[in-house]
Amino acid sequence: QVQLVESGGGLVQAGGSLTLSCTGFGSIFDIYAVTWYRQAPGKQRELVAPLTTDGTTKSADSLKGRFAISRDGAKRTVYLRMDSLKPEDTAVYYCFVEDLGIDYWGQGTQVTVSS
Repeated sequence: QVQLVESGGGLVQAGGSLTLSCTGFGSIFDIYAVTWYRQAPGKQRELVAPLTTDGTTKSADSLKGRFAISRDGAKRTVYLRMDSLKPEDTAVYYCFVEDLGIDYWGQGTQVTVSS
């Protein structure tokens, strides 16, 4: 069993920055397999940070230059650094990992960007 806990969301003005954290507890999992999604009100969940072919993750092409992924293995934590935030980035952000065929989601953290 893996438990993912996100933190770091909040209210920020357009143009500002936030760093979200996703910390894993419980069973050992591949920290490089952790990805980020977001879901805006009335919209489907969107992949923010997909896996790449080498098993690592990076930010989606549409978010390049604004979103960046980093990891701290010792802390079992994956970070999502978000810069130049726009009102359309407002959403609940979730981290996700699949481990041994089981999907694990965090509880989500709200990011609200005011114009």
